[in-house]
Amino acid sequence: MGQIQYYTEEGLKRLKDELQELKTKGRTDIAKQIAEARDKGDLSENAEYDAAKDAQGLLELKISKLEAVVGNARVMDNSKMDASKVGILSTVKIKNIKNGMTVSYTLVSEEEADLKAGKISLASPFGKGLNGKAIGEIAEIVAPAGTLQFEILDISY
Repeated sequence: MGQIQYYTEEGLKRLKDELQELKTKGRTDIAKQIAEARDKGDLSENAEYDAAKDAQGLLELKISKLEAVVGNARVMDNSKMDASKVGILSTVKIKNIKNGMTVSYTLVSEEEADLKAGKISLASPFGKGLNGKAIGEIAEIVAPAGTLQFEILDISY
């Protein structure tokens, strides 16, 4: 059994929709490509057929992996979260101790991470450094640029 991952309702719906799309439209498209390549003659020297079969194998692998992710996915219930500490699906406002800049991030699973949208993975160095901290605490985050210190200003769910 794989590792359980926690998602927002929207994030899990997006994964399920992608899986459904791959199973229906993706498989149909690959089947058409294989049929077209098969119609072109000798399969032993047909590069299009080989490419289509390879694409089919990759599609099935992606479907298999996505099924495992969805099978191990759980939707987080924010009402049962400890709002006094940073955790999965919490939005945390932090201040860089060195330059005084403040930013807010929401901690999410790896599949939902999107830095442009302010969503960082709990498994990232930032996520690990912030996880479990309370308001007023200092989080030390080891980054390629060195160790950064951030003060936790606010936590919300």
